[in-house]
Amino acid sequence: MDAAEQAIEPPDAMAVVTVRYWAGARAAAGVDAETVEVAGTVAELVERLGAARPDLRPVLAVASVLVDGRAGAGDDPVPAGALVEVLPPFAGG
Repeated sequence: MDAAEQAIEPPDAMAVVTVRYWAGARAAAGVDAETVEVAGTVAELVERLGAARPDLRPVLAVASVLVDGRAGAGDDPVPAGALVEVLPPFAGG
C-alpha cells in the first residue's frame, strides 16, 4: 500500500463505544449520546465519563450500566463497538 492509499484509509471505527444516556443521566450529561474511546472495563469507562462531565458523577454513582443490553459493573469488559447505556434509578412501576 502506498502513502496515498494510507492517507484515505478510514480510522478504526471499532476503537470506540457509543454511550447512550437516559432520563436524568441525559440531563446531567447534556447530550443524548456520545462516542468515546474504548475503556477496558465498566469501572474505567464510568470514571472516564465522570471526569469528562462532572455534573454526571452523582448520577453515575447510582446508575445502572448496560453493555450491549446486559447489566455491567466493575471489572466487566467493555468491548470495542459496544453500545453502553446509562440508566439512572427512576420511580414508578
